[in-house]
Amino acid sequence: MTDHAPRIVRTETPQGPCAQVRGRWGAAELGSELQWKAVSEQLRGCPAEPALGWDLRELQWLDHVGAQLLWNHWQHAWPVQLACTEGQRTMLSRVAQFTTVAPPPDPWRLGDQIDHLGVLVLHGVDHARHLLEMVGQLVLDLVRLARAPRKGPWRDVSGHLYRMGATALPITALVGFLIGVVLAYLMSLQLRQFGAESFIVNILGISLIRELGPMLAAILVAGRSGSAITAQIGVMRVTEELDAMRVMGIPHGFRLVMPRTLALALAMPLISVWTTLAALAGGMLAADIAMDISPSYFVQALPAAVKVGNLGLAMAKSVVFGAFIALIGCHWGLRVKPNTQSLGEGTTASVVSSITMVIIVDALFAVAFKNIGI
Repeated sequence: MTDHAPRIVRTETPQGPCAQVRGRWGAAELGSELQWKAVSEQLRGCPAEPALGWDLRELQWLDHVGAQLLWNHWQHAWPVQLACTEGQRTMLSRVAQFTTVAPPPDPWRLGDQIDHLGVLVLHGVDHARHLLEMVGQLVLDLVRLARAPRKGPWRDVSGHLYRMGATALPITALVGFLIGVVLAYLMSLQLRQFGAESFIVNILGISLIRELGPMLAAILVAGRSGSAITAQIGVMRVTEELDAMRVMGIPHGFRLVMPRTLALALAMPLISVWTTLAALAGGMLAADIAMDISPSYFVQALPAAVKVGNLGLAMAKSVVFGAFIALIGCHWGLRVKPNTQSLGEGTTASVVSSITMVIIVDALFAVAFKNIGI
């Protein structure tokens, strides 16, 4: 320990035990984690008792950080025996003058907890009402588009199709391929124990085509495109473009919500099939390496193991996933306040809500259509 390190030395004096404070008690020294832990341990060994005296005259440096630390340890009261210089006493007096006692924590009340729960419920109802309004407006906008298709925002739809669909193909294929490899290797370890290696086609086919492929693609798109939708519309709120559109009479639903929802509902089934094919390719490769199941047998056995109804169910789920991801992204984007903190919070809430929605909707589909394709 160097001479400048903050420390406390207990000594015995004719007046009784005394704690001598030595070293440099400043922000630079106390900011070190090691020295802070050492000083904290020494302070715990020196309880603030009336019989213990304090001597600060051998301090090399004392600033407001060190003075605040000592004042807090003294429990905001002057020690009975204190030896210090005039400058140190002045600094301690200034710290004592401006130190405020933290208010006691509010007592736990059942009524407050019920009130807090009611506020959360009201917030949830408000979000559900806004989402329901968006769905209703989307239906009206689709009717308007069907009546006058030439006046529709097709350029926006095509642009969103490219950004949300085509650019998502590489990452979804990579993740799907790796998931297929992992599943095939894990299943091979179990199936080999019972000599049922050929059933890996059935397990991979049902799990990937019916459940994992669409849900994995939806989760990736929710984290990728859902956050982008919220960020785009949120930035428009921050830059007051949404207010300008309202002043010019341009409806938000027809020009912002509907193109994104339509594009993602169209792109999601294709992304789901693409992800499923990549996952099957990864599983086929791993099955060939780990279990000597040739790709030709895999391709021949797959149609017999998986019925066409599973693929139809997967694509129907994907359409719902895409529409809800876009609606949730637009919902949180339109509710962003004109500041950057609200933009970040809205983007995070959009991703979490979209992924939660995907899992809930997938569970509902699994229960409602449990007899299809099985």
